[in-house]
Amino acid sequence: MKSIYALVGTIAVSACSTAVTVPAEKQGLVEYYGAQKTIFDTGKAEGKVPIAAMSGSNGAYGVGAYEGLDGEITIYEGKPFVTKVRGNGFTMDNSTNGAAIFAAWTKNMAWRDEPIPAEVKTYLDLQRHVKARAAAAGIDTGMPFPFLMTGKPAELKWHINVDLTEGKPVTRELFAKSKANYVMQNEQVDIVGFYSEKHPGVFISAYAPAIKEKDVKNTIHIHLVTRDGKSAGHIDDLTFAGGMTLRLPKN
Repeated sequence: MKSIYALVGTIAVSACSTAVTVPAEKQGLVEYYGAQKTIFDTGKAEGKVPIAAMSGSNGAYGVGAYEGLDGEITIYEGKPFVTKVRGNGFTMDNSTNGAAIFAAWTKNMAWRDEPIPAEVKTYLDLQRHVKARAAAAGIDTGMPFPFLMTGKPAELKWHINVDLTEGKPVTRELFAKSKANYVMQNEQVDIVGFYSEKHPGVFISAYAPAIKEKDVKNTIHIHLVTRDGKSAGHIDDLTFAGGMTLRLPKN
């Protein structure tokens, strides 16, 4: 059966007694709206997806870039984790205020757990492993799908968007520059991820710092939330040291 892009008329959720709506594309278990490439086409980083539209239920997981290049949005078990750079540090907000420039999310409630084997050590290893295990589980890898992870990576390199454009139109170069970079080691984290080979420039970045090979495409978008709930953001690279768990949707 060929892939079908179905335009969902309207997604409606209630937040603070006010209906929040956003049109969204849906494929399989993944819903998405807005596109990274639109930032470069327009030079603007406008909010398109209200955080309330991608959160609010226990089965909600999502990732997005905060409007105005002013932070990162991660939804874990329905709860928003919005980080913004302020001064020499960053803030954490769990409210549904604000919107994402682009985002992908799922409302899936059923997951199956399996250990990530020792031979998976790098970002690219993970990308290949997620596809292989999804295919083995009967998931159509030609369609986008969500996945989760939990455990203690040996090292995580991650960032939070911060607007460093100085009011200029957003280019790819300014977008790449507009980030505060961080590193953590051996910390317990929960990871929200989305896999797709067909959405580079939409909710999958066409470029990932961890992938050096010119002929290898990035196919994952992953965010972290530390178990203490104090840190969250976009993962650029990671190294495994065993003991991690992969969670894939149940068919």
